[in-house]
Amino acid sequence: MAPAVVGSSPIGHPTTLFYRQPTSQMAHSPMRRNLITLFLACVLVGSALVASIYFIHSSTHTILPTDPNIKYVGRWDTSSSTVAISYWGGAYLKTAFTGTTVKIKLENAVNIFVSIDGKADVLSEAANGTVDLTPQALRAGTHTLRVASRFQSDLIQFQGLILDPEAKTVAPTLSAKLIEFVGDSITAGAKDSKFALSDYAWLVGEQLHTEHTQIAQGGICLIDNIQCYATASHAGMSRQFFKLQTVAFPASPNWNFSRYQASSVVINLGTNDGEKGLSDTTFQVVYRTFIQNIRAKYPHAPIFVLRTFSGYKALPTQAVVRAINAAGEKNVYYINTTGWLVPSDYISDGLHPNDNGQMKIASKLVPILRPYLM
Repeated sequence: MAPAVVGSSPIGHPTTLFYRQPTSQMAHSPMRRNLITLFLACVLVGSALVASIYFIHSSTHTILPTDPNIKYVGRWDTSSSTVAISYWGGAYLKTAFTGTTVKIKLENAVNIFVSIDGKADVLSEAANGTVDLTPQALRAGTHTLRVASRFQSDLIQFQGLILDPEAKTVAPTLSAKLIEFVGDSITAGAKDSKFALSDYAWLVGEQLHTEHTQIAQGGICLIDNIQCYATASHAGMSRQFFKLQTVAFPASPNWNFSRYQASSVVINLGTNDGEKGLSDTTFQVVYRTFIQNIRAKYPHAPIFVLRTFSGYKALPTQAVVRAINAAGEKNVYYINTTGWLVPSDYISDGLHPNDNGQMKIASKLVPILRPYLM
């Protein structure tokens, strides 16, 4: 029997604490073997954990907003390398990608419509953080992606995409033509089922297979400094059109018109000016200057000036175009919309077209615009 190890008790009496096995016996004891086994197991588990963490981080491929295969249509602030921000409703980004999944990274909550492979746009409400756009994996191959803002208050703060490990972006197909639509709530899709994506501006662009923008603001007048809506700036479209941001941003910088050139411009303004009872003379003067200022930004684009669907300011609008034509500018056109809509094409306020009314407007505009986009 091994010798006992003797120590002292708290009161000084000898006390047997434990028996010490000989070294040769300890080396082969079950306790020692168990400790060695536990240690090796911990090492293996730790290695597996490190490997799994590495796999998780290496199993995705992050695409930054600066990727050249991501194309921004509309007014976007792309001055940051980490986030691209859209302004005005209906702004969108396009790209294509390989692989079977895609996620989008968003800095703040936003309502977006997403279309993959040209399929119907799917609404993602209050999308925020990392959002899986493919809860069901796609077939392997190359896929297209479009992400659009739902309304004028929806700012897409885009931080990038997450793809499969070996996936990559591919340059998307873009039309060489772009139509810029300018207007108020009717052009912004304020009362429609899908807002910017179900109004005539979006529908026309899609039917003509061109890119399109909607520089439109609910409640806005043409004339500047009129309280058409509850914002501090009281900016009219005659001023705000030339800004990066909407009227929600009184200190908006000017828009850099070298970013893109519109192939055609369609203007639908005057309804709110008419409802406010603003002077026809003032309206006419401001409208003419506004068109001239647009011409300075887009030297070659045909400009189409719509009679408002309700008929507000129809006569001074037509007079503006006639005066511009008489002065030698022949690439500005007045479009008479009389009879395009009937009462059932409006929502209950009798002012905003419903979805059917928006589709009817688009069906009238498409054949008018098509020859100018050839």
